[in-house]
Amino acid sequence: MYSDADILSLLLGRRAGHSLPQAFYSDGDVFQADMKNIWHKDWVFAVPSAEVPKSGNYVTLQIGAYSIIIVRGADGVLRAFHNSCRHRGSRICSAAKGSAPKLVCPYHQWTYELDGKLLWAREMGPEFKPEDHGLKTVHCVDVSGMVFICLAKVAPDTRDLEQQAARYLGPHDLSNLKVAHQSTIVEKANWKLVLENNRECYHCSGSHPSLCRTFPDDPNLVGADDASSSNVGKAHVERCENAGLPSKYMISENEQWRFVRIPFLGDAVSYTMDGKAAVSKRIGSIPFDDAGTCLFFHYPNTWNHFLSDQVLTFRVLPIGPMETEVTTTWLVHKDAQEGVDYDLNRLSEVWIHTNDEDRRIVEENQIGINSPAYEPGPYSPVQESGVIQFIDWYAQSLENALIGRFRVAAE
Repeated sequence: MYSDADILSLLLGRRAGHSLPQAFYSDGDVFQADMKNIWHKDWVFAVPSAEVPKSGNYVTLQIGAYSIIIVRGADGVLRAFHNSCRHRGSRICSAAKGSAPKLVCPYHQWTYELDGKLLWAREMGPEFKPEDHGLKTVHCVDVSGMVFICLAKVAPDTRDLEQQAARYLGPHDLSNLKVAHQSTIVEKANWKLVLENNRECYHCSGSHPSLCRTFPDDPNLVGADDASSSNVGKAHVERCENAGLPSKYMISENEQWRFVRIPFLGDAVSYTMDGKAAVSKRIGSIPFDDAGTCLFFHYPNTWNHFLSDQVLTFRVLPIGPMETEVTTTWLVHKDAQEGVDYDLNRLSEVWIHTNDEDRRIVEENQIGINSPAYEPGPYSPVQESGVIQFIDWYAQSLENALIGRFRVAAE
């Protein structure tokens, strides 16, 4: 068993520029430390707002032991609540998504308004006060069409993120998009391996034949810095910026989130097998088809691609120490018609292939790490700078949280 002190000792003793000690990818105690100190404290991407467009639309998700409902109210506002009835605790919504005029507990029919207020509870006596038994709220913010939630009592400030998201994501106008397709897969690997795999393209040429038709695996474009050594990247950013499309590399002070716009290969304009647009209706106010893709990550659980014809969101949720759920959502113009403006297979096939290839990669990575022979290996400073950046963010975040706990305990 690993105590918090043991985990902190491992963090302080880790070798910079190397993968983490084995316990961070497989041990149940470390997994619980991740959940308690990161997943239950930080902002976590939940859904694109287009997934809950109308009053009464809801989605549910599981973050560790917490079951959460996200619902759009009659006033159009998105709110998040703990999915636990204030009567005897039953889960209220068991479906992954749905629509309802009210939230009704199936056990004893306690009924809640979409804003969480308790509307009706049968035969609870004259002393019972409904206003004291509304659903418990969860912090919820709509960041330019991407809904984040936070389980902490006091949520971190999002003002800088919201300001920059309005600049970079605003032109893609997520409020006027709709869900064209969604897929969820389970990868039998630790959540950090899923994120590590995303943060480098060292593996791309040997693993992703469909993706590499359009996506450049140049580490200067997709690494952890502003790609200042890439003339192609610089020219693309300048062209987009001159057209009023924010594109320059922008990373938060604590390096938890980042925006940057990069070009596709050659004449490609979208993630398709032939590089041509997957959807005939351009989205938002994007000035040209070949605007490339705006890459946005937010740790601990999302990376995203914003194109001229579509938006792809990726959500990672940990299930256990060596099991992770990955949900991909394809968004298109709300007026785009399947079979007329886009073909669903053509729209989704590249990333369906890529996701399955990544699943196999990280599962093999996990199996190898589980071997007693595993020891942390060095990252490539050129090809895996993004992985180094992610691991440093993770280690610093967990270290700060654990040290903070020890300080509180000592006072």
